[in-house]
Amino acid sequence: MLGESKRARFGLGAEKRLASKADFERLLREGARRSRSGYTFFTAARADGPARLGILISRKHAARATVRNRLKRCIREAFRLEQAGLGAIDVLVRPPMGARPGGAMLSRLRGLFMELAK
Repeated sequence: MLGESKRARFGLGAEKRLASKADFERLLREGARRSRSGYTFFTAARADGPARLGILISRKHAARATVRNRLKRCIREAFRLEQAGLGAIDVLVRPPMGARPGGAMLSRLRGLFMELAK
């Protein structure tokens, strides 16, 4: 199998991420805003395709880049585990100030993503 490109078995490919500034601005402006347990979700349904994720974390959330990156990893992992049940939806997530990355955050976010699917 030389020459074949290796694909990530798990993870979020480009089709499951919100990457453009226009997508972020559209969700912030027109998306349905829901606040749960300090987390703010901006959502918008789409006609078809996989669920897509965007994350908003500023320096106010955590001054150190390493902490911000750990927060993003937790959010992405929770989304990855629950994405099959979400359907065709765009989700933009803003965590609460002072959120601590870890197992508790991961399990809480999984529950919140399940609520979004309803």
